[in-house]
Amino acid sequence: MAHSAAHPAPHSASSGSPGLVGRLNGAHHKLALNAFLVVVLAHWAEHLVQAYQIWVLGSPRPQARGVLGQWFPWLVSSEWLHYGYAIVMLVFLFLLRPGFTGRARTWWTIALAIQFWHHIEHLLLLIQAQTGTILFGQPVVTSVVQLIVPRVELHLFYNSVVFIPMVIAMYLHLRPNEREREQMSCSCAGHGSEVRPLVSDAA
Repeated sequence: MAHSAAHPAPHSASSGSPGLVGRLNGAHHKLALNAFLVVVLAHWAEHLVQAYQIWVLGSPRPQARGVLGQWFPWLVSSEWLHYGYAIVMLVFLFLLRPGFTGRARTWWTIALAIQFWHHIEHLLLLIQAQTGTILFGQPVVTSVVQLIVPRVELHLFYNSVVFIPMVIAMYLHLRPNEREREQMSCSCAGHGSEVRPLVSDAA
């Protein structure tokens, strides 16, 4: 049955009210990216302070707890907390990916792929801590790459190789070429980009 003029087609109604993912990658993409970046930078600050405590102040590694860890030592030793942050990173890298186009999406996808493996490493640590079963014949819970790289250095490396492609993606997202700008569903690039509903088949 044909739609009457008084009852618009379902497509028109749905395109006018995008879901959460549509809003995060459309009208609210810039806000969501900025909020995500604040969380990532705060986590980075903790790692950098911990590195400073070890290599500049000469603190023993168990006593190098970053900033918050000085008042709440359990934050450093809790595998649940570390795994939780890894999951938050993974989820937001996934949720905010549709808003990127072209070269920016490629770099964001690289960050997502690396974070997926980083999350696997933390999951392995969490399982060992919860079950009391230590793998690889080590005295403490140990991830795969930790067999060859100490934990502090390893997670500085992981955070670096996730953060760098993220920054490149954001830079390119703010400076799209003409084709990338035409495909954008957000206004992150400024006045030249108009906000359009996110198409359902974006990946």
